[in-house]
Amino acid sequence: MTIAVEVAVEGGRIPLARREAARLAAAALRAEGVRSAMLSVAFVPARRIAALNRRHLRRRGATDVIAFAFAPPRPRAPLVGDVYIAPAVARAQAERLGVPLREELARLVVHGALHVAGRDHPEGAERTRSAMWRRQEAILRRHGGTRR
Repeated sequence: MTIAVEVAVEGGRIPLARREAARLAAAALRAEGVRSAMLSVAFVPARRIAALNRRHLRRRGATDVIAFAFAPPRPRAPLVGDVYIAPAVARAQAERLGVPLREELARLVVHGALHVAGRDHPEGAERTRSAMWRRQEAILRRHGGTRR
């Protein structure tokens, strides 16, 4: 059983290497007990993630990360999903939070992988106090995705 992660970057360079993004996504899935998966991670322009947000979630505007699992996790079946991340949105968040863009992109990779693995969080201020957020931060610390 293997975890395969493909990473694509559209519209420019980012300060997180594709290999590092793949490693972090796989680490997040393994931390959730996933033994077999096919995951794609795409860094896309804000207008593309805004279109995905509108079409699939019925929300307006660009967001930082959107994740899709193609089927609910089943025993022995590979987990299959896509994660879309908008570096432009991540850049604004990183500036607001006072963290490097690379760290924020790493956080979003792990966040998206956890969503594909079935984790969720409440919206609003509760998001950063949720069990999913604590799990995400622990994975980032353990696998070198954050300086905190």
